[in-house]
Amino acid sequence: MNLSIIGAGSWGTALAQVLSYNFKNVFLWDIDTQVLKSIEDYHKNEKYHPNVMLAHNIIPKFDIQQAFDDADVVIVAIPTQYIRQTLKNVKLKKEKPIISASKGIEIDSLKLVSKIIQETIEIDLRYIFALSGPSFAKEVIMGLPTAIVLAGNIEIGKDLQKYLSTKTFRVYLSDDVVGAEVGGAVKNVIAIAGGISDGLGFGNNARAGLITRGLYEISKIANFYGGKPQTVYGLSGLGDLILTATGDLSRNRRFGMLIGKGYNVEDAIREIGQVVEGYTTAKAVDKLSKEYNLDLPISQMVYKVLYENLDPKVAAEMLMMRDLKTEF
Repeated sequence: MNLSIIGAGSWGTALAQVLSYNFKNVFLWDIDTQVLKSIEDYHKNEKYHPNVMLAHNIIPKFDIQQAFDDADVVIVAIPTQYIRQTLKNVKLKKEKPIISASKGIEIDSLKLVSKIIQETIEIDLRYIFALSGPSFAKEVIMGLPTAIVLAGNIEIGKDLQKYLSTKTFRVYLSDDVVGAEVGGAVKNVIAIAGGISDGLGFGNNARAGLITRGLYEISKIANFYGGKPQTVYGLSGLGDLILTATGDLSRNRRFGMLIGKGYNVEDAIREIGQVVEGYTTAKAVDKLSKEYNLDLPISQMVYKVLYENLDPKVAAEMLMMRDLKTEF
């Protein structure tokens, strides 16, 4: 079995390394040919994981169509807003499992990644999966224990589960693609809120409150898209949210902390140095809340802070002074 991973960023490379034990070859494609050259010449991704020697069966592919053709399974691990554009010219010669490891909502269409993939490469939904859960790339590539969810068709998923599971990477199955995708996408917005709170010095109580009420917002969005409630309280929802909103390796949390400390958006993104998915997802979630009248106060305040220059302290005050109500 050969695996191709579309996207040789921090996450795609970590997946390549941890899964190299179970596949004959792992092909890596990326739009950044310098990254591919460093893998080809030195067996290292010098941009994202410069201190990790990659397995010798990880092979760069400079042609995306060839990456699809030569694989039995494909993982898509590129920023959500670029997926449609990246895959638009790819043609599948035969149907094969396509796994989304990207987390976000397309701003223009408000569609989840599974739907973008289905529309772009015209594949049966039974072959589309989502891989989501609490998983920092740095810890995965180091071989630290990680538990994650593969969501999709259970019968096809059972075979995939065996290939994707290693002694350090435990994969659970779910049939709820939508719930897994919503959890993976929206937790980044809530993590930014938690980071802003930490940057303002609001303490542990505030962070715990934001995480809990943020999970409630995630459940509302999952319900809107047709996801299952229990998925939100599993690894791809609550698990990923806790990690991203509290872990020091979280780009979204660190981005939020910089905003809380007074950085403007451009400087904060520059400081992080990688894609902050929650920044664009916040725009999609705000659009969703307005078009479909969803009450998502934390997400909406994150949007106002990031896109309308609302002072973070004022945003926190507005959240605390909303009309009183029952918890659920």
